[in-house]
Amino acid sequence: MSGVVLHISAGQGPDECKWVVAKLADAFCREAVKEGVACEAVEPFSGPSASVMLRLEGDKAAAFAAARCGTVRWIGTSVIRPTHKRKNWFVGVTRVSDVEDMPELLERDIVYQTMRASGPGGQHVNKTESAVRATHVPSGLTCVSQDQRSQHANKKVARLKLALMLREQREQEVASGKTALWAQNHQLERGNAVRTYEGAAFRLRR
Repeated sequence: MSGVVLHISAGQGPDECKWVVAKLADAFCREAVKEGVACEAVEPFSGPSASVMLRLEGDKAAAFAAARCGTVRWIGTSVIRPTHKRKNWFVGVTRVSDVEDMPELLERDIVYQTMRASGPGGQHVNKTESAVRATHVPSGLTCVSQDQRSQHANKKVARLKLALMLREQREQEVASGKTALWAQNHQLERGNAVRTYEGAAFRLRR
């Protein structure tokens, strides 16, 4: 898949962080337009999301991504629990590794199954077997991609999702058990934010 792919994740954070993920994805897309970078979600999302992948294209895509990788903070009152005292919410932004840079993700180790896509998505949905289920045999990881218009495009997205899943699995294996998961989330919250947004309008804090 061409371009640069950013992954925005709520990590182990509460539902508020999932709300921040969606708002941050929208904010990044608006900022990309101003900087001459094409930006679109790899897969459509609506409302709060545990994670969102954005594909960036253009001469400035790499620099745009580099400036946003790390911990991002949103300052504001919870839209889910208005009486909650917490005002600072954190999500993580990382660049997804190119699948070519992952020797453990070999094409011969992936089994693809085609199927008809389901749900909304235009006239092509349910008419052809464009959706793809990809299984990485060595790890047993499985994912589905059905939102692209062709089987070929869905295979690319599925492989990208497998790469992300393998990376997350590797990070979890480096750490150990529940203590490591807590430490990972704690590090995310305490890390120095590369960008800070605030308020319901999700304004970038200067």
